[in-house]
Amino acid sequence: MSEEKTNRNVDEQKSDSREQKRQDKRDEEMSDTIEESIIYWQDHDEFSGDLNQVEKVLNEVMGLGSSFDVDFRKMNFGGIETGILFISGFTDSDIMTEILTRLTYIEQGEVCSDAMKSFFDKYIPHIQVEKVKLLSQVINKVLTGMSAFFMEGDSTVLLVDTRTYPSRNPDESSIERVVRGSRDGFTETLLTNVSLVRRRIRDPGLIYEVVQVGRRTRTDVCIAYIDDIVDKVQTDTIREKIKAVNLDGLPLGDKQLEEAIINKGWHPYPLVRYSERPDVVASHLLEGRIVVFVDTSPSVMIMPTTFFDLCQHAEENRQTPFIGTYLRWVRFLGILFSMFLLPLWMLLVLNPELKPPALEFIGPQETGKLPLIAQFLMVEFGVDLLRLAAVHTPTSIASAMGLIAAILVGDIAVKTGLFVNEVVLYMAIAAIGMFATPSYELGLANRIVRLVLLVAVSIFHVPGFVIGTTLLVLLLTLHRSYNSSYLWPFIPFNAKAMAEILFRMPVLSNKKRPSFNKPRDNTRMPLK
Repeated sequence: MSEEKTNRNVDEQKSDSREQKRQDKRDEEMSDTIEESIIYWQDHDEFSGDLNQVEKVLNEVMGLGSSFDVDFRKMNFGGIETGILFISGFTDSDIMTEILTRLTYIEQGEVCSDAMKSFFDKYIPHIQVEKVKLLSQVINKVLTGMSAFFMEGDSTVLLVDTRTYPSRNPDESSIERVVRGSRDGFTETLLTNVSLVRRRIRDPGLIYEVVQVGRRTRTDVCIAYIDDIVDKVQTDTIREKIKAVNLDGLPLGDKQLEEAIINKGWHPYPLVRYSERPDVVASHLLEGRIVVFVDTSPSVMIMPTTFFDLCQHAEENRQTPFIGTYLRWVRFLGILFSMFLLPLWMLLVLNPELKPPALEFIGPQETGKLPLIAQFLMVEFGVDLLRLAAVHTPTSIASAMGLIAAILVGDIAVKTGLFVNEVVLYMAIAAIGMFATPSYELGLANRIVRLVLLVAVSIFHVPGFVIGTTLLVLLLTLHRSYNSSYLWPFIPFNAKAMAEILFRMPVLSNKKRPSFNKPRDNTRMPLK
């Protein structure tokens, strides 16, 4: 009995020693990729056909046994030992049940000597099935939601597409609403987004290229373009930049990818246009643009873009040319107000001699207790604070918060003499112009320009406004969007293209695609 106890103690010590060695090996592992990690644990990347061995590797590499949603189920079909690897949260249970039900009908000895070929050709009733041999490919595919079938004694692994993702309905974008038009918008699921665009462009030349970005997240990034329209040089450049991204991942989606491939530094103005509307994206593809979808992002990037592209909205094209032109001019006027109204008003207040007789009514009728620049800065930061608070406030009480800010804070600030009435009025007009800017990123950049111009005018007066405006034009002129002018067609000037920016032309009059995109096929309509 004592000898038995001694042997048991020795076995337990050996087991503890092996577990300690495994733990030490886990602590020492410094693998950047799945391939390196697999090679670290089994010296090669291929599946050897041993289910027990692959289960041990999956325990170390994929968290099998540690992560509750990673499952590896062993079953026997027709005398063939089979291991099924899948992520429970990504697997469609109905599809998987149907496949397993079909496989359980296999009788002993019914499967031929090449079990994998039999499974692939006859017994798995599914459209998307593929064979792979590398474990790294298997794990990468399983992490996207596919299911892997390992068979004892066979080095080939079957991958079956049983994916289903948590997703929402393609509801209308809250930022790009229109009075008339489609009500569908992009979601966080890549396949849904590309399908919404494919539905609108049934052109065999529409190409979707998928690459994975991020060593850990391996996020799917889709590059979309129409092959016989797009500029191939731009396509190759964008593709190579995306493939060259070397990051842990893109948990924040398209915004992180934009910074990684454009590398514009601290420049405030956006170099890509974001859109959540499939019809807007489809129209840009037909112009020869390149569109980048990022999985888990409900918006897509349109490249290259210009300042005037960011000022346009889908609503203008949903109305008649006359009304669309009117809406476009009102929008342009609002954008100009958001940038220059406050600096110009302050300039006229500080330098009354500049005011023409017709504008004598402009100016504060009484002075406040604070300098004008202090009033403007406080109101600017107050509007931003209100905007940030609205983002984090439930919809049911957001309106109440707006009333408190507008009536109580604004009214009392004026009555106590801290603010001048005109400051609140013009700030409200500038804020409305910023909110009317179609591109959210452009609106924020214009707001920064307004702040800089306000400070320059308060310190340097007329020279501050002139030099600040000149520097702004130079900044935008030197800004390049994939080697294309950011202020096109204003700089370099193109009269026909500028007219199409200022006026919403009838559809049948637009016979050429914008030359800014350098399209290979620049005709919208076939030649007679």
